[in-house]
Amino acid sequence: MEYRSASSHKGIILSVRGSVVDIRFEEDIPGIYTMLRTGTEGEVVIEVLSQRSEKVVRGIALTPTQGLSRGMPVEDTGRTLQAPVGKGILSRMFDVLGNTIDREGPLPDVQWRSIHNDPPPLARRSTKSEIFETGIKAIDVLVPMERGGKSGLFGGAGVGKTVLLTELIHNMVGREEGVSLFCGIGERSREGEELYREMKEAGVLPNMVMVFGQMNEPPGARFRVGHTALTMAEYFRDDEHRDVLLLIDNIFRFIQAGSEVSGLLGQMPSRLGYQPTLGTELSKLEERIANTDTGAITSIQAVYVPADDFTDPAAVHTFSHLSASIVLSRKRASEGLYPAIDPLQSSSKMTTPGIVGERHYLLAQEIRKTLAQYAQLKDIIAMLGIEQLSVEDRNVVARARRIERFLTQPFFTTEQFTGMKGRLVSRDDALTGCERILNDEFTEYPENALYMIGSVDEANEKTRSVKTSGKSVPSPE
Repeated sequence: MEYRSASSHKGIILSVRGSVVDIRFEEDIPGIYTMLRTGTEGEVVIEVLSQRSEKVVRGIALTPTQGLSRGMPVEDTGRTLQAPVGKGILSRMFDVLGNTIDREGPLPDVQWRSIHNDPPPLARRSTKSEIFETGIKAIDVLVPMERGGKSGLFGGAGVGKTVLLTELIHNMVGREEGVSLFCGIGERSREGEELYREMKEAGVLPNMVMVFGQMNEPPGARFRVGHTALTMAEYFRDDEHRDVLLLIDNIFRFIQAGSEVSGLLGQMPSRLGYQPTLGTELSKLEERIANTDTGAITSIQAVYVPADDFTDPAAVHTFSHLSASIVLSRKRASEGLYPAIDPLQSSSKMTTPGIVGERHYLLAQEIRKTLAQYAQLKDIIAMLGIEQLSVEDRNVVARARRIERFLTQPFFTTEQFTGMKGRLVSRDDALTGCERILNDEFTEYPENALYMIGSVDEANEKTRSVKTSGKSVPSPE
């Protein structure tokens, strides 16, 4: 984007402390959120976040501040930070300022809109509750997602949040008519590059937009990149009346960037060192994600949980905005049960008879009950052995272990690492499989026959291949 000044108001830099810059204006002090430019060619972008006095404002730099010094001139652009919108942004990759970072040339035919928008009013919001099918058994059966709702993937480092997000993109883009928008906040730089290549090879880029504010960028950029992505998503929902799948990786990094900005601005920290404005900042972002009369923004957000502590304020505040919370368990990941979704900690507001139907609701309750009973019996099994359990308890354990294995699934995005072909399973097939396992139809089958398969019928083929090969563990195919 070319740099054009909308105003001739000039200020001078008083101080530079990391990303925080204090600027003095002799007249017409700029308002909050106004974008300022400085540096030799206007390459340093600063957003005004507070007014220190009648003539001094304090801003946070969205770009590196190397080369800035006291006394340098600052130009007031007279507008807020803006993002490009339009059909021309499809298949492109952007940074927080709306600059393309994919080396694919200039943007054709786009408009620029402010990233600071209000949430849609209640009168425009849809009151319908619909299921958003993902093709992943553990999610569709136990924690169904809401179309136009917000779902969170909670977990510590290395339990599979990004892999699950990538699989969801793969499954959705092929099946849905809408637009997918991936927003990377404070994650590793290589992940963005790898995702771009994977999506290009899969042929899904034409209906996708990527926006990145990576961990090597200043906190101001990481703090605002979510708003840039949302502005693009709102265009497709409100102007083109299309459904949008917005994937955010990772919403904790947005909170963390807000905490850094807050500390740099000199605000007194709140509980556990978080910013005192945490609730407001998160709400400003989350409330814009909504299902309206023109279309829906369905959001799936990865949430890093510090030290696996779900009482951390970042996790607690995020929980309150979600219609489904998918908790990833380190223990299940260590047992090889992927996706490592903890069925007892995960929950969805959609699991009611009026939304998912009576059969699905009762089946989900029965699965949870069986897995909860198994969790209680684990201590007895560890101390005394499974032989000491009653016949009924042994049956519960057998059902629970088979359910656990059936809810695993090979992913398309991990084929190159596992050698297993990915599977997409409809909600109906997943429910039928769970129902048959709970009805003891697979008691004669080895547990491994149900591990890493798609629909339950694949267990027959797997068992036959084990018998003919004489192996103790069935092959993934």
